[in-house]
Amino acid sequence: MVFGVLKDIKEGENRVICTPLEVASIVAAGHTVLVEKDAGKGAGFSNEAYAKMGATIAETAKELWDKCDFLAKVKEIDPSEFGYLKENQMIYCCIHPAGHPEEVQAILDSKCIAITAEDSHRWGSPNCEAAGKQGALFGLESMLSINGGKGKFVGGFAGAPGMNVVIMGGGIVGQGALSVLYALGANVTVMDINPGLLKTLSDRYDQKINTMFCTQQTIASVLPQTDMIINCVKWPKQRKDFLITKEMLKLMEPGSVLVDISNDDPGCIESSHETHHDNPRYVVNGVVHYCVSNIPGAVAHSTSVALAGETLPMLLNIMNNGLTEACVRDGYIRRSLTAYKGYLTHEETSGIQGRPWIKPEDILGIADRKLDPAPPATTTKSDNFIKL
Repeated sequence: MVFGVLKDIKEGENRVICTPLEVASIVAAGHTVLVEKDAGKGAGFSNEAYAKMGATIAETAKELWDKCDFLAKVKEIDPSEFGYLKENQMIYCCIHPAGHPEEVQAILDSKCIAITAEDSHRWGSPNCEAAGKQGALFGLESMLSINGGKGKFVGGFAGAPGMNVVIMGGGIVGQGALSVLYALGANVTVMDINPGLLKTLSDRYDQKINTMFCTQQTIASVLPQTDMIINCVKWPKQRKDFLITKEMLKLMEPGSVLVDISNDDPGCIESSHETHHDNPRYVVNGVVHYCVSNIPGAVAHSTSVALAGETLPMLLNIMNNGLTEACVRDGYIRRSLTAYKGYLTHEETSGIQGRPWIKPEDILGIADRKLDPAPPATTTKSDNFIKL
């Protein structure tokens, strides 16, 4: 198979889906690898390093789209790339299909085979850990007086208390933020709707963190004492309500900070909208908002190494065994199949966008085989099935 490593073109994005070491493994497995020129430059990997591991360096993205059977990148398919999509070609990247109807339409129109990377990680994406940890650090940067924050130091000084921080959501992202803030001496409260998770986190930190159930009412009760709030909640896209409204921000002191790591559209923060690394902050009702949508891109080398290492087995499974067999062997690849030759195969996208869909195991003809199990990627359901 001819495999292509595309250069990510999203604003402020420097990550790459494969480092030279993964390229070496793919070549060793008998496949041909094309790498777009400077695809790894922003993460610290030179064209020469890729070539040394057996890759061919392509001058343009078009060359990869024209020649490769299977292409991969980190972030979404950009509108400028829609015209490159073609029938039967496979693409693996963070499509986020439920929230991007135009992207989904381009994929369906092209009749390509699309796999959304964010649903494919059995142990959670390294990007989530990176977003939580680095997001916490960007929140502390936003707290600085020179950036419009109230100027509190995370762990405090002798005679000056440290910061009170609320983390909404105790999953991988929230746990990443917690590990950094706790180590730096913040007074942290974790909010979630899972009491078992709250107990686990409380025990893990020897009862030295606070835990609360995550509702609009509990959030409002602590906002007057909160210096920084970090949102790590994956908000169901069909919901139209908020956990934090613009009016609730008035409960916080001026110069307080809100970091929206989840940054969904729509999301659970009414005042949140996407920003980029070159202009990351804005203020609403006196609260400094940090809402960069690709926080891991700021630590591109480390996130690329972690992401590429975890992704490699999935890519090799597909290349060595073919997509159908890979979907039998790995339920997380199967649940990530977004579109197959003009058919939508992603349940959440069907439920959110009202598009008819077909289950991956049905379109691939493997429903009667013993399949590796995987839980649904989201709670969104759809019985709007395509009739073949």
